[in-house]
Amino acid sequence: MSVPARPRVPVPAEAFFCDIRWEVQRKVAGSHRKRERGNPNVGPTGRPLPVFPEPEPLLSHGPARVAAVCNQKGGVGKTTTTINLGAALAEMGRRVLLVDFDPQGALSVGLGVQPHELDVTVYNLLMERGATPAEIIMKTNVAGMDLLPSNIDLSGAEVQLVHEVGREFVLGRVLEPVFSEYDVVLIDCQPSLGLLTVNALACSHGVIVPLECEYFAMRGVALLMETIDKVSTRLNSRLVMDGLLATMYDSRTLHSREVLMGVVEGFGDKVFHTVISRTVRFPDATVAGEPITRFDPASTGASSYRELAKEVLERWRQAGRAGPVRAG
Repeated sequence: MSVPARPRVPVPAEAFFCDIRWEVQRKVAGSHRKRERGNPNVGPTGRPLPVFPEPEPLLSHGPARVAAVCNQKGGVGKTTTTINLGAALAEMGRRVLLVDFDPQGALSVGLGVQPHELDVTVYNLLMERGATPAEIIMKTNVAGMDLLPSNIDLSGAEVQLVHEVGREFVLGRVLEPVFSEYDVVLIDCQPSLGLLTVNALACSHGVIVPLECEYFAMRGVALLMETIDKVSTRLNSRLVMDGLLATMYDSRTLHSREVLMGVVEGFGDKVFHTVISRTVRFPDATVAGEPITRFDPASTGASSYRELAKEVLERWRQAGRAGPVRAG
């Protein structure tokens, strides 16, 4: 007599996620055991850590490689990354333009500029026909790095641009005259996925996504990826993901290590090998209005951003992408 098959009991979602959590914990523990055994080639991401070559000096400048530093979640290190990556690239002989595209003006403040004292900003460049980039771009205290500042006026641009023809391409059109003067343009986006962010994505070659090593920071990445995919499909076919950058990492906490390993599991080679650890020197540098590479050149934070600059340049070199995206 045959025995009736036992009915299949559905696995609760909680049990499924517990299995994933256990697998991540196992891999986190494994990667740490490798480092404890003295394997210097395993980085914080649990992958073999490559040695990035020193960038070759440039014989001429331009056209610019444009990258949007973007994440709709606030407080993940977008502005810190824009300032310090830009400064590290300038140290390596690149001419860099930083575009403050956030009405809060944090990028400008982080470079010692008081936004409320500015007469002209990126807002005037977007909304006034006679304004030119040369009138608004400012020199910074870092040789080879300039700033296009912003202040609260920019918050009105999103409403005013709604009825413009080709509203997604306004930033690209006004910046195009200066692309030939720079090697790298980094756009610090506001923490939202509105029209200003779409403008930044529409004129960029790639996107750098700073991601805090914390659970809630991970939740919005899928929505950001969907937005990037839509912009790439509909507005800017050359837009690619340059990479996800783990920030505010604390190797002492299991949670931070789990989140980093989960990001690597989910996005693989899109995650930069360089990881930015949490340190009090970053806010100290912000108060001083300087990049950490200038404020504390020998610090771990400065070293990490120099390493990130080498990794970014190597990724761009391998991909062979150069030249500005034409505005529509």
